Amino acid sequence: MPQVEAYDAGAILTPGRGYLAEYDYVINPYIGCTFGCSYCYAAFFQSPERQRSWGDWLRIKQNAAAKLSRVRRDLAGKTIYLSSVTDPYQPIERRLQLTRQIIAILLQRQAKLVVQTRSPLATRDIDLFQQFPAGALCINYSITTDSEAIRRQFETRCPPIQARLAAVRQLSDAGIRTAITMTPLLPLGNAADFAQTVLATGAACFVTEPFTTKTGAFTAGTGENAIRLAAAAGWGAEEYATAEQDLATTLPYLRVGRPGFSPRWLLG
Repeated sequence: MPQVEAYDAGAILTPGRGYLAEYDYVINPYIGCTFGCSYCYAAFFQSPERQRSWGDWLRIKQNAAAKLSRVRRDLAGKTIYLSSVTDPYQPIERRLQLTRQIIAILLQRQAKLVVQTRSPLATRDIDLFQQFPAGALCINYSITTDSEAIRRQFETRCPPIQARLAAVRQLSDAGIRTAITMTPLLPLGNAADFAQTVLATGAACFVTEPFTTKTGAFTAGTGENAIRLAAAAGWGAEEYATAEQDLATTLPYLRVGRPGFSPRWLLG
């Protein structure tokens, strides 16, 4: 079981920076993520000790919804990304419903929202999502491979691929705009078939990205364990480039790298 700590955060809205610079604000209701993906760049923003134990601890911003409800600035039309360094629908959210409370407030405040997750739990909040006007909401799903064997190596604690695909289809069928983010793209069994599979979910757009390199003490990159796993699987720059070409042949709305996370692209 992960070590869980609840605390009162000093702020809940963070100005968008880096690849999220086009967003007005970013919200992270949690610090850490118990999915603990081997490649997660978010670990690099923690102390060395917490980097090593990534996935085994979680900090809960227990006052996040209350803090957001008291924000005086006008959020109408502001673009918000939920979340950048955690999964807002990781397992504890089923009980806490902290993310749900935040989304309800953002809906009331008429904000524009992009949600990033890999959890089928997001379908719980379809009733809220359906109340956002067109062009004000997109649910991004991280689906990084077509192989359960690869998924278990790189994303041991994450929901199975088929469960995520089914969640995207359910959201799309409910009239909710969705995107599939294949970031980073992991080894694939068959890129062409994978492209057809994600296209069949009804997602409106797609993003792919290779592993990223950590270039300095204050930058984030792909975890070393993930890089070793990829090398063992024979997955490198050449294999990624070939797969990207195959995906681009089938997927009509494919963006590569950080531009794919632009709210102008995702919100349509």
